[in-house]
Amino acid sequence: MLVILAGVAGAGKDTIAKALIKRMDNVISIPSFTSRSPREDDISGVTYNFVSKEEFERMIEAGELYEFDVHHENYYGTSKKLLNERIKQGKIIIKDIDVNGTEALVKLLSNDTKVVTIFLRVPKNELEYRLKNRIDHLSPKEIQIRLNRFDYEESKIGIYDYVLKNDNLDKTLDIIQTIIEREYELYKKKC
Repeated sequence: MLVILAGVAGAGKDTIAKALIKRMDNVISIPSFTSRSPREDDISGVTYNFVSKEEFERMIEAGELYEFDVHHENYYGTSKKLLNERIKQGKIIIKDIDVNGTEALVKLLSNDTKVVTIFLRVPKNELEYRLKNRIDHLSPKEIQIRLNRFDYEESKIGIYDYVLKNDNLDKTLDIIQTIIEREYELYKKKC
């Protein structure tokens, strides 16, 4: 089963994914590939798989990605090989992805794999506060790029199975864990 967590940059997707992996034995993550440079707290192969822009473009040309997009002037995408390997492990996969990637993965995978989509909402003023106070210290330009995408991301919430306001981390984690457990039980009954 694939659980997609989406929302604007700063909505808490990565924090929630990490916490769910700690809480739930059968949940694993699948990091995207990206052409952006690693930040101080990034771990290659865990937070992202870092490749050069040229390597990413080679991957696109070779058809190695289920989906890809450009965000904040960098490529991001999902490896077919990596995702297929994780699906075969029989675990619940958590994927942090944008709205375009969500649409692509649901379209490509929903006939063969149970896909559950969750959108995390954050008020724009709260998002701006979070972006300005991130530990990786975004530049004013990077903050504005992320804020400019807010309305577009919000306009796509209709494609999601669940939409949650992420204003309390523990509460949001409890709700998402319950969603995952219930969806997994339904999925297992159908198999």
